[in-house]
Amino acid sequence: MSRFLFILPLILCASGASAQQQPGHDACARDVTRHCRAVMNSGDSAVLACLKQNRAKLNKACDKVLTEHGQ
Repeated sequence: MSRFLFILPLILCASGASAQQQPGHDACARDVTRHCRAVMNSGDSAVLACLKQNRAKLNKACDKVLTEHGQ
């Protein structure tokens, strides 16, 4: 789980988001632990791919964060 604490902010920064987007991390943290636990230590791109693969299962806030950042 501690690895994920850095994943979404890095994804958001890479897509041009500011550091004020911490709520994006909060919005997806539960979905990552629920749907992507197996790939949490496999790197940021693996977690992002997992979130995209499970898009229909994500909570609305996480889906919105991904959409707003072009994912």
